[in-house]
Amino acid sequence: MNGLKHQKEKRSMNHFAGLDVSVKETSICIVDDTGGIVREVKVASEPDALLAVLKSQSYHFKRIGLEAGPLSQWLFSALAEAGLPAICVETRHMRAVLQAQINKTDRNDARGIARMMRAGLYRSVHVKTLRSQKLRMLLTHRKLLQSKAIAIENDLRGTLRNFGLKVGMVGKLKFEARIKELVENLPDLTVLVEPLLIVRRVLREQTAVLHRRLLAIVRDDEVCRRLMTVPGVGPVVALTYRATVDVPARFKNSKAVGAVFGLTPSRYQSGEIDRTGGISKCGDEMMRVMLYEAAQILLVRSAKWSWLKAWAMQIAKRRGMKKAIVALARRLAAIMHRIWVDGTEFRWSRQEAAAA
Repeated sequence: MNGLKHQKEKRSMNHFAGLDVSVKETSICIVDDTGGIVREVKVASEPDALLAVLKSQSYHFKRIGLEAGPLSQWLFSALAEAGLPAICVETRHMRAVLQAQINKTDRNDARGIARMMRAGLYRSVHVKTLRSQKLRMLLTHRKLLQSKAIAIENDLRGTLRNFGLKVGMVGKLKFEARIKELVENLPDLTVLVEPLLIVRRVLREQTAVLHRRLLAIVRDDEVCRRLMTVPGVGPVVALTYRATVDVPARFKNSKAVGAVFGLTPSRYQSGEIDRTGGISKCGDEMMRVMLYEAAQILLVRSAKWSWLKAWAMQIAKRRGMKKAIVALARRLAAIMHRIWVDGTEFRWSRQEAAAA
């Protein structure tokens, strides 16, 4: 009878799990309502191995925490599909909590995560949908190829300058011809330059392939087309925004988007000290850079007038161009979110915006 009573009490208790995930293995710690350790085990970082432990009838999980990382989206999806209450925890917040431990081991980290889940001391992050993950992969690979091609071009400019050969101002289409022209009568340099030119050519060709794929996706995506009605926002910015935000309903209001992308000022307050610093630079760096570039294009290059540009120019007069661009980038994030949620397009005048 006592054994049966003990089993019923065990089933009625809530359980919390912490998963310290690495590439090969994951340390699992399971605690109960009282904080007592129920089980500790290390398994392979594979969904089947995790579910073999966590799907046991002996546990009634309330929260299962794992840190945001390279494998977290894959493992989180598998746990969620199995009906387990998985939570992906923000990396910086988790590290700050776990730093209080004297000894850092996988086992101790799993214990710390499990206790965070029990105490509710965590900040969850949104795990992107599969489609957004694929879009993000396209954007990341395109940017990678582009940056490598630019790095090769800069290296060629720098190394040839050592021999008095100046490339000068030349576009990417005529770059290869210009390099060949400079080394035409220098066979020893030609054999050194040619491999880099071949690699650069391939990088540029494959970047163009990915860019065409990007444009095709944007053309067929109704949300991206509406986002592109905002001045300064092109196909790359629109698709990056779509892939990063993923689910617009996860933001309580449009103004919150700028803070998530690290475009709001940081603040330090302690006693009599109350200091406001630069932008926090938290969140997604790619999206933050894209919004900044879109704001710069709108403010500096765009010739068409809009209430948004007029608003940013007023800030530029009072506080300078850099702060105006940051403020405009933050506002662009909010406007694009509102356009997405409302199913509308950008309104160029204040009258149009007020009439909506």
